[in-house]
Parts: sequence; structure tokens; C-alpha cells
Amino acid sequence: MPKMTFIAADGNRLEVEAPEGLSVLEIAHRNKVDIEGACEGSLACSTCHVVVAPEWYDKLAPASDDEEDMLDLAFGLSATSRLGCQIIMKKDLDGLVVTVPAVTRNMMVDKKK
Repeated sequence: MPKMTFIAADGNRLEVEAPEGLSVLEIAHRNKVDIEGACEGSLACSTCHVVVAPEWYDKLAPASDDEEDMLDLAFGLSATSRLGCQIIMKKDLDGLVVTVPAVTRNMMVDKKK
């Protein structure tokens, strides 16, 4: 089974099994990784923002226009930012590494992580 690694804001790394067909957000929630996902993966917020390791970024399917629009709302956007709900795990992504930002901007609810 493919694996992926989450890097927390404090630098701690967690390697987990990443079943094909699940999103990075779903994989995070299954493994108790602290990613909010306020819209539950419906592409209506930016709270599942992750920063993809540069060596993996070009291996992902391109972001849709809707994802790009939501990313514009993300706090701490970087050149390799993506929404975890839009990265679907597949065999080619075995070893994927993403960093979970320390702060998210939830436009759906007024609260901080």
C-alpha cells in the first residue's frame, strides 16, 4: 500500500498508509493529523491547505480553477500549496510528503486553529 508523510508545524513527521482513491484530507483524518477540513472536502474552504514538498508538486494533477480560487483564501500560501481534499492518492504518489501549516483561515467559522 502506498505511504505518505505529514510534517506538522513543529517539524514532527508522521508516515502513514495512504490508500489509493482517498484524498490527503481523508488520510489525515484517519490518522488523527490536525487538518480541519471545515467543508468536509467539498471545495468550499481552504482549511485543508497543505504545502507539498517541492519534489512532489509536479507529480500531482494540476489544480482546478475552483481549487486555485480557494487557495487564494489560504493563510501562508506558498508556491507548492494545495488543498488536501483535492489531492487523491494513487500508486505514483507513494512517498508523498506534505507539511501542515500552523495556521488556517476558516471563512466558514470565525475561529483559529
